[in-house]
Order: sequence, then structure tokens, then C-alpha cells
Amino acid sequence: MTSKNNSINIPEAREAMDKFKMEAAQEVGVNLKQGYNGDLTSREAGSVGGQMVKKMSTVRRANFTRKDRTAMGHAIEVRYIATLLV
Repeated sequence: MTSKNNSINIPEAREAMDKFKMEAAQEVGVNLKQGYNGDLTSREAGSVGGQMVKKMSTVRRANFTRKDRTAMGHAIEVRYIATLLV
């Protein structure tokens, strides 16, 4: 079984993630403080994490039908998925 390592090894990255977390908490109305936040409810902590994920990887999908270029009178469904990193 492999273990996951979610630690951040670069100090600048830690500072950026902390700033990003504070911004996400402010957007969802959670009062986050520097350091330990053990007094948060699971719902509050989850809403901060969810907001961070939502902002990190926004996925846009588009589905449409176009005429098939290989067979006369047939249509083919086309799906485009684009990831926007903000």
C-alpha cells in the first residue's frame, strides 16, 4: 500500500497556500485565523477546502452534435473538456 504525502516542502509555496486558504475562507464566510483552527466545524473546514478546489481547477464542458464527415446523413456527438487554472 502506498502512502500519500501532502506536505509542502518549499517555504514560498506554504506561504502562498496559506494566503490562498485565507482568501477562500473569506469568500465562504468562515472566520479563519493564523495557526491552529481546531475550533472549526467539519462543515466550515469542508467549505474552505471545497472553495479552494473549486478555484484551483475549474472545468468547462461543452457538448454538441455535428454532421459526421465520414458518413453521409450521420451525426456524431462531440465533447470538449477544458480546464481553466485561475
